[in-house]
Amino acid sequence: MNGSREKKEDLERIFSSFFSDHSSETLSFFSFSRIYSSLLTLTEMGDSRFGHQWCFLLFLVCLLLLKAEGGSIPITIVETAKAKGAVCLDGSPPAYHMVEGSGSGINNWLVHMEGGGWCGDIESCLERKDTYKGSSSKMEKIMGFSGLLGEKQASNPDFYNWNRIKIKYCDGSSFTGDVETVDPKNQLYFRGDRIWQAVIDDLLAKGMKNAQNAILSGCSAGGLAAILHCDRFKSLLPATAKVGCVSDAGYFIHGKDVAGGFEIENFFGRIVGLHGSVKSLPPSCTSKMKPEMCFFPQYVAQSMETPLFVLNPAYDFWQLKNIMAPSAVDPKGTWKSCKFDITKCSADQLKTVQDYRTQFLNALSSGAGSKPANGYFIDSCYAHCQSGATATWFDSKSPQVNKTKIGTAVGDWFFNRAKIEKIDCPYPCNPTCVKVDSDS
Repeated sequence: MNGSREKKEDLERIFSSFFSDHSSETLSFFSFSRIYSSLLTLTEMGDSRFGHQWCFLLFLVCLLLLKAEGGSIPITIVETAKAKGAVCLDGSPPAYHMVEGSGSGINNWLVHMEGGGWCGDIESCLERKDTYKGSSSKMEKIMGFSGLLGEKQASNPDFYNWNRIKIKYCDGSSFTGDVETVDPKNQLYFRGDRIWQAVIDDLLAKGMKNAQNAILSGCSAGGLAAILHCDRFKSLLPATAKVGCVSDAGYFIHGKDVAGGFEIENFFGRIVGLHGSVKSLPPSCTSKMKPEMCFFPQYVAQSMETPLFVLNPAYDFWQLKNIMAPSAVDPKGTWKSCKFDITKCSADQLKTVQDYRTQFLNALSSGAGSKPANGYFIDSCYAHCQSGATATWFDSKSPQVNKTKIGTAVGDWFFNRAKIEKIDCPYPCNPTCVKVDSDS
């Protein structure tokens, strides 16, 4: 009985993995291969119910789903970037996935930057170095697009036929690093800014130099990069092009933590220092503030010239975990249950969470909210990154604020169909929320 129960639990885990991958932005051959390997393991354990034939059938179904969702987009390795020193943490060339535009979207470009946190010391960068977060040789070779990169008109009506690109993230600095010297002991390359420029150059050569409409977007660390590189992106495109930037879960605030300090400032300072980011941060900000302060969008946005759209939960769980209650200021783990599950917060903790929402809205008002050309969609969901999956972008059950879905809000803002300044009511008022944890 115990063996059967264990196998049942293994199956539940495998299918949970499948559906988790299937509902996310990055439907990948790698994900399905992992599932197939897991099923083969069950077979080798001696359970006749899961023979090789059934494993192969499931694998074929997975591949069909991958194809149906636009999941056969091959990786493009920018080999020419190596000559410019534009390389990942391990010295491998950068990469991206691209679907060419068609019809009315042939001269429109949506360039999306992947997220995935940062590394602010040698140890954490070494941990990334031999993974897909630090090496293009470890990245999945094909992937799928959905959400704002999706190819179906019904679920992405404004951008489905644009040239759609996802830049892979392998530098750990939100595409800002530029250190020439490489320490022979660790062989780490801090070249995020060069990666960004090399990929953009490659896209310009493929037709983006003729863009009529263009959006630079990103999720999480990539969403921050969309803000930091926004004005520069516009400067590289035709003067006649309509250009905007979309930051999804990238509006990290200079927020006070539960100990009354600003631990996030110290963390961002380590990233900026290690990666030599000061050279690529917006000079309109670094001329007035310490470089690490220019990793906070609220200060950069004040002097931005290109229109910006901020998509962010007021209760972004990355921010609650790492800005409001980072482990460094909570050694006893008093906040652990609350910050990992908002429903487990005590009454006093929930008041602190609501105060953090107020901090976030103030940072929005003084930053991106101070420019009339900007837009924003701030829901009350406990989530992180909401543009990468159809379920949150433009589905019948997608999150809404004032009866407006995220995909509608971004399109209306970019095409000037409506002024979009959506701020949700405080948690837990929004029944349309969908929990999302993605760096894509």
